[in-house]
Amino acid sequence: MRRSNSRRVELGEERSVAALRRANRSSASRCIQLPERLRRRGVGGAPYTERVAEPEQFVERDLRGARFVECDLSDVVMRGVEIAGMDIDAPWLSDGPGLRVNGVDVTPFVEQELDHRFPGRSQRRAATPAGLREAWTAVNRAWDAAIERAAALPAGSVDVRIDGEWSFAETLRHLVHGTDIWLGKAVLGRTEADFHPLGVGYGSRASEVRPFDDVLDARADRAAMVRNFLATVTDEVLDEERRNPHNPANAETVRHCLHVILKEGWEHLRFALRDLDAIETSIV
Repeated sequence: MRRSNSRRVELGEERSVAALRRANRSSASRCIQLPERLRRRGVGGAPYTERVAEPEQFVERDLRGARFVECDLSDVVMRGVEIAGMDIDAPWLSDGPGLRVNGVDVTPFVEQELDHRFPGRSQRRAATPAGLREAWTAVNRAWDAAIERAAALPAGSVDVRIDGEWSFAETLRHLVHGTDIWLGKAVLGRTEADFHPLGVGYGSRASEVRPFDDVLDARADRAAMVRNFLATVTDEVLDEERRNPHNPANAETVRHCLHVILKEGWEHLRFALRDLDAIETSIV
């Protein structure tokens, strides 16, 4: 999910939680938070702490430029509203009951367009060992292209934060941490002592800028860890259950853990490319 100092998506978050981004970056935001019992499954950050007693109604209100960040807007109903310029970022859109606009569920259209823009994204829910190997190759190929693009920008561009979110380098470091969480800890039973020191976790930000080559080495190391695991994994192993690394009381299959890693790779790539667009525009 979107945070003031990090990315919008935390590994394993599966509820459909909308984070609406407005073009007016100076706008204030209003966030209604939920209690512990309604925490999203798998979230590693702090729980929501506030919930309105009764659903609120906004009638003939001017909410232009409002910004909703890390808010649960599930089941919100809008009637006769003006939405020109509205920008919705909902990484869990396909996991929920859908988004209806003028009576039409637009979720299939959004998913189809994203799969078109990102070749290989449609494989992120592959079920077989061979399919998962292909899916991992596809997302890594897409990231390789993004890294090449970022490296061609002026020095320091990979450390630029857009709208206070993670930089390109920090995003890669978060994916390193995600691999440690969902493969290293959840599947392989490793401890946090085995986590890569450059990893950036949920709700965190890098304490200092590190050489980009070091970040790329960390990314390559963890990418190889996934690739090596997939090289020999079997259907039987994929069906085995493991403890959810954020909520140990919940059981997840090994297949699910790999799906989280794949989904994270594609969602964060979308964010990273959008930010690269902004950086390139600023230097033209």
